[in-house]
Amino acid sequence: MRYAAAQYACAPLDIAANVTRHLAFIDAAGAAGVQLLVFPELSLCGYELAGMGASALKADDIRLAPLRERAASANMTIVVGAPLTNAGALPSIGAITYHPVGRTSSYRKHFLHAGEEQHVTAGSAISQLHDVRGTRVALAICADTGQQQHAHAAAVAGAELYAAGSLISAGGYDKDTGQLAGYAKLFGMAVLMANHAHASGGYQSAGRSAIWASGGELIVAAPGPGEMLVIADDHGGKVVALA
Repeated sequence: MRYAAAQYACAPLDIAANVTRHLAFIDAAGAAGVQLLVFPELSLCGYELAGMGASALKADDIRLAPLRERAASANMTIVVGAPLTNAGALPSIGAITYHPVGRTSSYRKHFLHAGEEQHVTAGSAISQLHDVRGTRVALAICADTGQQQHAHAAAVAGAELYAAGSLISAGGYDKDTGQLAGYAKLFGMAVLMANHAHASGGYQSAGRSAIWASGGELIVAAPGPGEMLVIADDHGGKVVALA
């Protein structure tokens, strides 16, 4: 399988504009032969916690139909970051997965950063696993990866790839990616981290999205901020800049 992190720059709280830009990334990934594409945390709205209530979506929101259709036409599994509704509760920081067969599934961030609980509700499920072309892929969202029990649960469930949509600053990058590389080594699963391309919600992203092989060896990483695809397969990795 060829898989990629989409290092993406959000338009704050503009779902329509972000859907259009997601499609450009998907087209570029399709041209590169990517079969699994993972976007950063809250890629559809940006890390705009105060505005999440008004922006919260259901996975089947009509505005997201182009993503579902493109997943089918590109024969690609696509994971996007989204503010998800919760009946009678605060929204959740979520990930929506569009499968090539037309099926859609949602995961809600289980472990929250300090302060996020004022704006969002944590998800109840600690792990979600998908079979992508015979590879078992577990999803994570940013602070999930700071808790070893989250990665451990993914490994126990049989994950071969641990895929995280994140927002990581320059100050936290070494610590956070050290943990991710450690999970790859400890649990024997590849790890993908998709980071924001630029600032979002007042946080300056480090960029440098990366993919580690099972065993902890770095396969490929973006050189810094900016919009690009970070791609890996059994033969190695490469970075493709987007215009």
